[in-house]
Amino acid sequence: MDKKPIENNIRLLRFKNREMTQKQLAQKVGVTRQTIHAIEAAKYSPSLELAFRIARVFGLSVEEVFNYPSNSEGTDQT
Repeated sequence: MDKKPIENNIRLLRFKNREMTQKQLAQKVGVTRQTIHAIEAAKYSPSLELAFRIARVFGLSVEEVFNYPSNSEGTDQT
């Protein structure tokens, strides 16, 4: 089973939110700027707790910020 990266739209949300920097977001959620960079680049998947903290900064649900790609093999995920 291939591990798929969790997709996100953090970069877009940052720019829609007064061009928030990675450092500013990192400070708001209690991580380093490098962590935010790695999450945006899909090189690191955040913990569930961190995903919620990031979503709350933007006033959104986790699903509005993060997306886990569906299985391309047609597996029912209901």
